[in-house]
Amino acid sequence: MSLLQLAKNSILHFNRLKYAKNIGFGKIVLYLLLLSLIAAIPITLQVRNAFSEIQSDGEQIAEQIPDFTIEDGNIQTDEQEGFIYQTDSIIFTFDPDGQRTSEDISNDMVGNFLSVGLLQGEAVLSVQSNEATEAVLGDNQFEFSYTEDRLQNLSGEALRNELSQSDLPWWTPLVVLLIATYPSFINLIVTFLIVTIIGNLYSRIRRVKNRFFDNLKIMIASATLPVIMGAIINSFILGFDSTTFIAILSFFIFTQAIKDAKKIE
Repeated sequence: MSLLQLAKNSILHFNRLKYAKNIGFGKIVLYLLLLSLIAAIPITLQVRNAFSEIQSDGEQIAEQIPDFTIEDGNIQTDEQEGFIYQTDSIIFTFDPDGQRTSEDISNDMVGNFLSVGLLQGEAVLSVQSNEATEAVLGDNQFEFSYTEDRLQNLSGEALRNELSQSDLPWWTPLVVLLIATYPSFINLIVTFLIVTIIGNLYSRIRRVKNRFFDNLKIMIASATLPVIMGAIINSFILGFDSTTFIAILSFFIFTQAIKDAKKIE
């Protein structure tokens, strides 16, 4: 059975999925990677939309940034006081007097995607912690000392120009998709292993002559439609529990797939 036939049967002919146990290991891993790629699409869309909103809000913030330079690892400016400016997606803090800390910047982020702070001796970037950001960034807070080479020439004018003229490269969504595929792959593997344990018990009760690995292959094939549906729903409904949805629906399709399978005499 080719991967194309497997995909077709997994959507149109559930009863033929019992033959997925005959597919080679390499093919089933490749098929799992394709499913992971589909499952990563909602994360990619969320990140792309977030980047677009941040880009628009960044242009607003650029208008508020005063003139400053970096000297001896600290911000130097003629501004008398710092300030906080908030948009729909960003909270921007300018604090040359050292009154705030990186923890304050993180705590400011309530309902916003991004909190940015230009503090006295460092720049702080804090992002909202969710599945998308964890998949792409790995952490949700980053601190950069002004003594770093790349920040020693930072100035108000340079930052305003960067925020006003920045455009996302066309390949950004593709890179995000590839990065997000890895955690999706791990998540699907764990989900399928757990559900296959249940499916293996079910097949024993039904006296189906399948090994655990046979049932795992069938379970992966059975997950095609659930993964596609979960990705579509997750693209429009943030916070949708696609993992549970995929597990339950995959198990149901699995039961249909082995209904007429060869039984132990």
